[in-house]
Amino acid sequence: MKLPLGPLCVVAGSLLSSTVFAHAAVAGATPPYAGATFEADFTVSHGCDGADTYKMRVRIPEGVTGVRPLDSVFGKAEVEKDASGNVTAVTWTRPTGDVKAADTHFFHLGLRMKLPAKPFTSVFFPTTQTCRTPEGVESVVEWSSTAGGEHGHDGDAGTAPAENPAPSLYLLPSRLPGWNQYTVEEHVHDLTVFKDALIVWSGAQAYSFNPVTQALIEKEQGVTALTQIHPGTVIWVKY
Repeated sequence: MKLPLGPLCVVAGSLLSSTVFAHAAVAGATPPYAGATFEADFTVSHGCDGADTYKMRVRIPEGVTGVRPLDSVFGKAEVEKDASGNVTAVTWTRPTGDVKAADTHFFHLGLRMKLPAKPFTSVFFPTTQTCRTPEGVESVVEWSSTAGGEHGHDGDAGTAPAENPAPSLYLLPSRLPGWNQYTVEEHVHDLTVFKDALIVWSGAQAYSFNPVTQALIEKEQGVTALTQIHPGTVIWVKY
C-alpha cells in the first residue's frame, strides 16, 4: 500500500444502500453490511396497467436468515418456511375491501433479516406482484430477473438492466472509521461501491469517488488509477 497523498483524504459523499427499479425495489436506512442484521424496505411504486396492487410475495434467498416481517398499511404478512424452519418467502395481502378502484398509491413493506457474510456480492429477492381490478380480475408481474448485474462480474455484468429486475442488495464489508484492510474474493468492476470512502488503495493503484481526489491520484507520480479489483486482491480503504 502506498500512502503518500495527504490531500487525497477528502470527504466523499454518503453511500445510499438502495437499488432503484421502476416498480419493485429494496433499500434501507443503513448500508447493507455483509453478515449484519438489516432492516429492508421493499417499495411498490405502482400497480399493473392501471389496476391496484393486491398482493406482494417476496422470496427469501438462501443465506438470508432471521427473517421477521412487519405488518404494514398495505396488509398483514404471512411467512412460508422450509422443513428446517427457514423462512423462504413472505407474502403481504390487502383486504379485498381495501383494494382501490384505480392505481393511485405507493406502498412500503418491511423485513428484518440477517444478511449473508459475503461482501461484494449481490443478494436478489425475486418478487411476485399481484394486481386486482374492481371486478376481481387479477394480473401478475414477476420481478425475478437477475441479469444485468450492476456491480457483479457474472456473464451479465455491465449489461443494460433487465426488463423485470428482481429487487437486490449489494453487500458491503463492515468498516471502522480510518483505514480498513480487505481481501476481496469477488471481481469488483464497479468501484462506485466505495463512493462513501475517502480513498481505496491496492498496491500503487488508487481510487476515489470524489472527482478532485481522483484527479490528484491521476497526477501523482508512481500512482495509477484503480479501475477494477480482481479476486484475491488485498485493498486498503479509508472511511
